[in-house]
Amino acid sequence: MIGSYYSSLSFFLRTIVLLLFSILNLFNTFASLTPDLCHQDQRDTLLDFKNELKIQKPDEVLDFEGYPMNVTSYPKTDSWTNTNSDCCNWEGVTCDTSSGKVIGLDLSCSCLHGRLEPNTSLFRLQHLQTLNLAYNNFTFSPFPAKFHKLVSLQRLNLSQTSLTGQIPTEILQLTSLVSLDLSSSFSFSPSLLAIESPLFFRLLAKNLRSLRALDMSGVNISFEIPHEVSSMWSLRSLRLEGCNMFGEFPNSVFLIPNLESIRLDHNPNLRGYLPDFLINNSLQILSLVGTSFSGNIPDSIGKLKHLTSLTIQESNFSGKIPSSIGKQLQCCNITEFPEFLRDQANLQTLDISNNKIQGQVPNWLWRLQGLEVLFLSSNSLSGFNGSLNPLPGSQIDVLDLSSNAFQGPLFLPSTVIRYLFASKNNFTGEIPPSVCELTSPSILDLSNNNFNGSIPRCLETQMMTSISDLNLHSNSLTGSLPDIFTNAERLRSIDVSHNRLHGKLPESLTLCSALEVLNVESNEINDTFPFHLSSLQKLQVLVLRSNKLHGMLHHHDSSVNGVWFGFPQLKIIDVSHNDFSGALPSDYFMNWTAITSKKDDDYTQQVSYIGDFHDYGYYTSVVLMNKGVSMAMQRILTIYTAIDFSGNRIHGQVPESIGLLKELHVLNLSRNAFTGHIPSSLANLTALESLDVSQNKLSGEIPPKLGDLSSLGWINVSHNELVGPIPQGTQFQRQNCSSYEGNTGLFGASLKDICGDIRESEIIESSSEEEEEEEEEEKLCWIAAGIGFAPGIVLGLTIGYIVASYKQE
Repeated sequence: MIGSYYSSLSFFLRTIVLLLFSILNLFNTFASLTPDLCHQDQRDTLLDFKNELKIQKPDEVLDFEGYPMNVTSYPKTDSWTNTNSDCCNWEGVTCDTSSGKVIGLDLSCSCLHGRLEPNTSLFRLQHLQTLNLAYNNFTFSPFPAKFHKLVSLQRLNLSQTSLTGQIPTEILQLTSLVSLDLSSSFSFSPSLLAIESPLFFRLLAKNLRSLRALDMSGVNISFEIPHEVSSMWSLRSLRLEGCNMFGEFPNSVFLIPNLESIRLDHNPNLRGYLPDFLINNSLQILSLVGTSFSGNIPDSIGKLKHLTSLTIQESNFSGKIPSSIGKQLQCCNITEFPEFLRDQANLQTLDISNNKIQGQVPNWLWRLQGLEVLFLSSNSLSGFNGSLNPLPGSQIDVLDLSSNAFQGPLFLPSTVIRYLFASKNNFTGEIPPSVCELTSPSILDLSNNNFNGSIPRCLETQMMTSISDLNLHSNSLTGSLPDIFTNAERLRSIDVSHNRLHGKLPESLTLCSALEVLNVESNEINDTFPFHLSSLQKLQVLVLRSNKLHGMLHHHDSSVNGVWFGFPQLKIIDVSHNDFSGALPSDYFMNWTAITSKKDDDYTQQVSYIGDFHDYGYYTSVVLMNKGVSMAMQRILTIYTAIDFSGNRIHGQVPESIGLLKELHVLNLSRNAFTGHIPSSLANLTALESLDVSQNKLSGEIPPKLGDLSSLGWINVSHNELVGPIPQGTQFQRQNCSSYEGNTGLFGASLKDICGDIRESEIIESSSEEEEEEEEEEKLCWIAAGIGFAPGIVLGLTIGYIVASYKQE
């Protein structure tokens, strides 16, 4: 009995052991069948690609029109290390779960910087199906011709990578592509990328039969698009913005059955007309801004049941506007409010700006209960029909009344308006109390009107907690700038210039922690320099020009050795035409960090603007003296720097520490009482474009090394006590005679070429001849200022003014 028991137990234990062994063996079998996800060759290839490029983080990511995007750029390849052996777990890398091959690579916005080699190791990843390298900087490398080696590629994105040259036709051998984005930036002229001939598009239509999305915005396509493109029936999205296209665009492309979005904006020489649309058309977005499309807008556009956006401004369409549309009517030469809008109860956005509408705004417009965004700017409207009280139930969130002929009091139809643009009208009376009743405004622009009275203290209510821009410049406001900024933590820009404000600057300004721009120019403010504002760590522009400010322009801070100024981010300061006095210490400019730091001259420093943080095309602007003339900057470049201390009573020597300001573009110290020599350290200011030290008491010679400053396009040293030769640099030789007059000790070959002998002419010429010469020189000064602005910052400022011409959107 016992033997039988032990025999059964022994059999049971053997069975358990055998079962466990079988399970372990089964696990080992499965383990041997599952390969490591990361293959060694794939891992080595990725590391080789990482080592080909450097990491350099840009200031910000810009879209193809040069505007900042809300995108964070960071180095994804930092996770690619030898210690982390499984490349399938690296950021941006996707592997096939069965084969372990790398099939996806997303390195967009990865701070990659350097040359993309023609034989880059990237081309060894021949199983790639998705490749995204967008928003990196390949430093103007030629477009590699071997992308066709990635035979399995389905999605390719090389947008904003700073590649250059002709796009090779070999890329059209990637017959599996469903998405191709080669868009480049509008900021470059000429375009970085180009397509050689129409053959490219014929091959594209023939080979890429599965392509659903094509974006070549910013690529130079200076030929007529062939009709074969309309045979790409898989196409759902087509973007060819800013491509320099010309000729007639084939209207059959608009009838591609699956096409959902087509954008052909900013091709001014592109002609064409819209076809009769079919009822089964899938089109949702149609944009022809800035083209030469013409003819009538077909009534059949009402058949586009999926259409959500139609933008046709700045084109040549004519005739009547079909009653089936009504959202985008700007720049259409309309002379009155379209009556069909009365019945559009569900209309949310109405843009009839840049037309020829006169008279009053009809009362029925405010009763469109669904209306949220209304643009009426740039017409000839003069008033409002009906009651001026806010209408219950109105949902208008954006109201643009700017650049009209409105008179009388300002009318606000809604209390929920967040963006109010009412500039460049003739509104009169005091700022209405209804402004204070706005629940959460972001932008309040009442500039260039005839408002009088004081700035209402009721603005301190809940309104000030949400506002980001307060623009009241060029009115007739009186009283002091009220102490209303206690809760203005989001306020980024204050402009109350060109009014009649007096008193002192309020202490509560120190609580505007987000403030970037403060402009109180041309008022009657009687105060000392506002050093207490140095606590504002984001302040970049400070304009105190033409007030009654007085005292010293420096103070002593015990926390820092020596005398300092204390505004770490300040890039533009204008304190001209006040009554500041005293001498500037020798180390005065030592702590001007934002103008001292030298930035890399790289494409990552593309055009960006101070205060460029809003929709609807609103930008912070300022007027500054540059090259002897007033210059209106409709948008303030972040790379632009200027110091204007002119028209005060500052004496003593110009501090030698000014040579530290290597990023300074404009320096104006004229009409003061500076003595001593012109600092030789000015030769360090390699970005300097405009230098004005006229009407002081400076003596000695002009430092010869100033002639080496190639960016220096305008110089004025007149009416001092300077002696010696004029520097031989080309920039000095191009100046007008008026830039040197009043310095009887100056001489040199360049001076004789420009003016002849100044001392002799001062004795011989009659007073009438002097008047004629001055008039002629004044004309030349204006011409020189107009044509000489490019030197030094041509890749920055010139682009800025091109983009600045864009109207408010």
